[in-house]
Amino acid sequence: MYEINTSIVGTVVTHPVRRELPSGEQLISFRLASNPRRFDTQRGEWVDGDTTYLTVRCWRRLVAGVEASLHRGDPVIAYGQLSSHEYRTREGVTRSDLELRAFALGPDLGRCTALVQRKRFERVDTDHTAPPGDTEHREAEVATASD
Repeated sequence: MYEINTSIVGTVVTHPVRRELPSGEQLISFRLASNPRRFDTQRGEWVDGDTTYLTVRCWRRLVAGVEASLHRGDPVIAYGQLSSHEYRTREGVTRSDLELRAFALGPDLGRCTALVQRKRFERVDTDHTAPPGDTEHREAEVATASD
């Protein structure tokens, strides 16, 4: 099966919901609305196209960032793998839903501003000694930077 990787510009329309799966893995998901816009030259104004709704699912490292950063109404750009899922409602009606498994997600800086706080990841080193000459090199950089 071929994968469809795409970027979607849209607005978060539900509060992100975090879940823990039986495997212990964390997942956070929310609904996203995307409206294409085009300029109507006859009317001289921008008009909205039909809205596309989809579910965005975030795994692993994205979970904490999405939970801390995104809220309903936020403009975002999402990149990931797009798929369609069919399901049956309680009334027996077959429906389909678009889903994006997000690989990257962030604010749409054309429609908002953002304050970036980088995550700090601990490095796991088996050798805690600095390479020869490395300490002197770093001390020289610090001395030069403070001059």
